[in-house]
Amino acid sequence: MRKRPSRALVPALAASALFLAAGCSADPVQSSAAARTPDAGASATATANGDQPLAVAAAPRGAGPPPPPAWAPHPPPSARPGTAGGKARQTSLKVKSYDSHTRRAVISTLGKGTSWPSPSVSPTPAGTATPGRTAVGDVIASAPAPGAPDGLLAKVTKVIGETADGTEVQTAPTTLDTLLGDDDAKGTVPVDPASFDVERLLPDVKVSWAKTGDIHSGPEGTKVPLGSLRVDVATKVATAEGAPASAGASVSGFVQVKPEVDFSYGGGASTASTASNGSTASGPGAAYLGVSGDWTSQWALKGRAGATAKPVRLPFAKLHADPVLQVGPIPVVVNLDLTCYFEISGDGRVTVDVEQDLKGDFKAGGTFGTAAGWTPVNESHMDSSPVRTSVTTAGSVKAALGAQATVGLYGAVGVTADLAPYLRGEAAGTVTATTPVGSGAKSDVAASGSWALYGGLDLSGTLQIQLAIFGTPVIQHAIPLGTLHREWKLADGKM
Repeated sequence: MRKRPSRALVPALAASALFLAAGCSADPVQSSAAARTPDAGASATATANGDQPLAVAAAPRGAGPPPPPAWAPHPPPSARPGTAGGKARQTSLKVKSYDSHTRRAVISTLGKGTSWPSPSVSPTPAGTATPGRTAVGDVIASAPAPGAPDGLLAKVTKVIGETADGTEVQTAPTTLDTLLGDDDAKGTVPVDPASFDVERLLPDVKVSWAKTGDIHSGPEGTKVPLGSLRVDVATKVATAEGAPASAGASVSGFVQVKPEVDFSYGGGASTASTASNGSTASGPGAAYLGVSGDWTSQWALKGRAGATAKPVRLPFAKLHADPVLQVGPIPVVVNLDLTCYFEISGDGRVTVDVEQDLKGDFKAGGTFGTAAGWTPVNESHMDSSPVRTSVTTAGSVKAALGAQATVGLYGAVGVTADLAPYLRGEAAGTVTATTPVGSGAKSDVAASGSWALYGGLDLSGTLQIQLAIFGTPVIQHAIPLGTLHREWKLADGKM
């Protein structure tokens, strides 16, 4: 990677080298094809050293048969930026193991028989780099590896010695600007739905997904668009005290999401600011990290739920993925967690039978600029259509079917976003109002009073101190994303 002399990202003698260890499980055909491409290493080098922004894409996945374990690192590019003009090169170094308590890592070379290029590095101020070795000052950016399931971003502070598995080194935390420097990168990368680990928190939870190649997972007959992940749930909830047996409460439906990771980095050499102590502050001039995607849900609430004024949240599934973004020659590990939940509040007096379809998109994250620092981003556009609406007796109820997403880099959480589409019903007086399904159907209202049903959504969250992993100034405290709130009327009536 090119380093400009004016950029004081890594002290000249402290950072003698950089190597990148990329890896994840995947498609054996893609990896084998890349290994057979003579210019694979050269093209990565050209991208890193040109004037064009670095490409951001899903990291190449897989190896030749037999496929490696999910954590197995793949051949990474490498650079030693100890001198100006250091260039990225392919290398066979990888993280063999890591101990998060001691911060010690074992670095080794890939096994014999690999067709990837041998390591090739430029000289450092301390002398000539030794191919296949690591030294004090090396910066490691590794995909998930043994002991580092969220990936690893660290610098080598001491070479301890050789072991049977490789070279043992002591490491310390570092930031992304030590790798990206003055380069620019921006991109949005879909998350492979098959890569999510799923923890079902309720018995009746079904997970489905579909990907290219006509590959589908989930209950037979479930239709899921390519690249989407769907979670279905059906469960009984506590019925309000004193409610008749016929008012038994239940929730059911599904959340379908096509998640994408948004990442950008803008080199800050020309916008470096002066710190309070008079020194020149390094770090990027701009950065962004967030999650976005298409959203579809269809869900229903029926009966008289035992609701309380304070919302009661019932998580029903947790999902986790560690997509690896290839930012030029650098593997950037994004940690994505999704928790799907139901949430109910109200006075426990109203009986409802409501269902709605909801489709749209969302975007939530944090953006950095040298003038404003970190600021929140939250957007959502949703369209809903009621399937059926029915309210009986007086009272109020609100039920949400939502998902909380957390996004981080190399195990450091940066953004938490909570998207909660909801249904809200209220009735006054003694009333029974029903809107049958079907166009042209008329509401059937008995007794006297008024009623109304609303759809809505809330999008909220926080920016976390760990966003400093970009190399930006440390956030002193969590910054609220603010709440994006929208509500629309589904149906109403009066007698």
